[in-house]
Amino acid sequence: MKLISWVLALSAVALLVPALLQGAAAEDAATAKAALEDAKGQDVGLASFTQTPAGVLIRLSVRSMPGGEHAFHIHAVGKCEPPDFASASGHFNPTNAHHGMMSGPGHAGDMPNLHIPADGSLDVEVLNTAVTLDKDKPNSVFHPGGTAVVIHAGKDDYTSDPAGNAGGRIACGVVAQ
Repeated sequence: MKLISWVLALSAVALLVPALLQGAAAEDAATAKAALEDAKGQDVGLASFTQTPAGVLIRLSVRSMPGGEHAFHIHAVGKCEPPDFASASGHFNPTNAHHGMMSGPGHAGDMPNLHIPADGSLDVEVLNTAVTLDKDKPNSVFHPGGTAVVIHAGKDDYTSDPAGNAGGRIACGVVAQ
């Protein structure tokens, strides 16, 4: 009888350990954030980054933004100096790819347009499979100089190089751990 009890106890442990380790791995997932500000320095939202096995999940929450279709990109420099945010430089493009998901794989910083409702608020999740939070990889958002997320005044046409004719930059946030 004691042998059966031991076997059942060991079986329970064998089933629980992988589940507990998986939960610990989820808690230890690499994360980052970017607080977005507009050209006047006003807080307009937050982008939260979580490393997943499929890429980086970006949860974006914005408010007080102009309604309409807007390009959303990761830019190559971790600086957001208003009013034009030119300090963020061009799109994050560690592979020197042509811009636009309609003209090939696109830049690592290319993401789908945002469709912001007229009230200026939007909560959305985007999976970027071309970037990582792993500092040791060439496509890491933590490369030397850092990166920033940028929302543009207009929509990305998904083809024009280097930036998709997306217009000026209306919000920016430096990606930080």
